[in-house]
Amino acid sequence: MDAQESNGRVRQLRLVVSVPEGEDFESALAFYRDVLGMPQQEAYEGEDDARVVILDAGRATLELSNAAQVRFIDRVEANGVPSATLRVALEVDDSASVTASAVDGGAELIAAPRETPWRSVNSRQSGPAGLQLTLFEELPPQ
Repeated sequence: MDAQESNGRVRQLRLVVSVPEGEDFESALAFYRDVLGMPQQEAYEGEDDARVVILDAGRATLELSNAAQVRFIDRVEANGVPSATLRVALEVDDSASVTASAVDGGAELIAAPRETPWRSVNSRQSGPAGLQLTLFEELPPQ
């Protein structure tokens, strides 16, 4: 079932990231658009140097995990390093190469790619604009 066929009332999930005052907006934009490869969909400018750029991140879902699951994910994915309350997980085709590009592009590596019990290869980084990122590659069924 694609997004157009969904029976839910919500039509789109948009994560709004407020780039903190004093942090380089252009660097954050370049990281998410160019390094991670999220195409620009829209952009708007307003008075007093106001800017917003909307990037296409593919299909969106909302994952809710209880505290026990978060502790399990943190052990498996990041050697026990705690997740932020909000962590952005991005599905990619090759977790290892995208992780290397992310680190080369300015992300701070928290945990290198590793296979998880749920059949994906996950890595974790701290990205620009204060986002904690998980990059994951789904593996074929065994």
